[in-house]
Amino acid sequence: MNAADTVLAVAQALLWPLAAPLLVGWVRKAKAMLQNRRGASVLQPARNLGKLFAKETRVAHTASPLFRVTPYIVFTATWLAAAAVPLLSTRLPTSALADVIVVAGLLGLARFFLALAGMDVGTAFGGMGASREMMVSGLAEPALLMAVFTLAMSAHSTNLSSVVDHQLAGGTLLPSMLFALGSLILVAVAETGRLPIDNPTTHLELTMIHEAMILEYSGRHLALLEWAAQIRLLLYGALIANVFFPWGIATTAQPLALGIAVGALAGKLLVLGAALAVGETVLVKKRLFQAPAFLNLAFLFALIGLLSHVILEQGM
Repeated sequence: MNAADTVLAVAQALLWPLAAPLLVGWVRKAKAMLQNRRGASVLQPARNLGKLFAKETRVAHTASPLFRVTPYIVFTATWLAAAAVPLLSTRLPTSALADVIVVAGLLGLARFFLALAGMDVGTAFGGMGASREMMVSGLAEPALLMAVFTLAMSAHSTNLSSVVDHQLAGGTLLPSMLFALGSLILVAVAETGRLPIDNPTTHLELTMIHEAMILEYSGRHLALLEWAAQIRLLLYGALIANVFFPWGIATTAQPLALGIAVGALAGKLLVLGAALAVGETVLVKKRLFQAPAFLNLAFLFALIGLLSHVILEQGM
């Protein structure tokens, strides 16, 4: 490991929190354009974070120290999980840590503390949001792990850099990978709190899931939680873009390869963001009791993908 590799690894880690608000801004801009509205600038989510950091932080009298430290734990765990995902290059000093089980564990840790903080103050909305979040995650995580096992069996590794290298060498999406892709898209929609499972812009008490857990937060605490949610959306977008469509990702640390990787990643995220905006424009939020059917479909896709690999692709 030389100094240039270390600088590249640090730059890639810093790129996550910088790019995450831009992706959210692009999704909102695309939705506004689809609805014949001008919409806010793609920089507006970053400006909102700046305003929240500048505001005073208020904490309820009934809050415990857990409530105060949770925003820092959630942001750090989410950022570390994102930093383990190959974003621009697979040849980094941190590639050995890029294990998909580690990523799932860090995201689970962040969700665990967020649910505890939601119940900590003792309000009805916080407890309601925490119970709903646990229900959704309890149904989403088996599908996520099944999709991960399909990827691991195809690449013979749970290391994301190895999976990306395997995809680059193969060049085609086998049936098992297509089913795993479908499963991961459905899981990503649920885990990032997007339509039709959750609505990130609503504050209607009967429909809130993620927003209900953070209603009591303000100031820099709320900014950190909002920032972590934006990084989580970028994480799932980069997973889908780089694991299933790895074209353009750098396999060396050469400037030209990195420049191509930046352009390719930006193009793929623009397409994914536009697809998300189209989906959220034509779909409505499902009622809460319909969420299990949505996530059961994700599990079914992942299971079919796994069986397809075992039955059809073993020995290919």
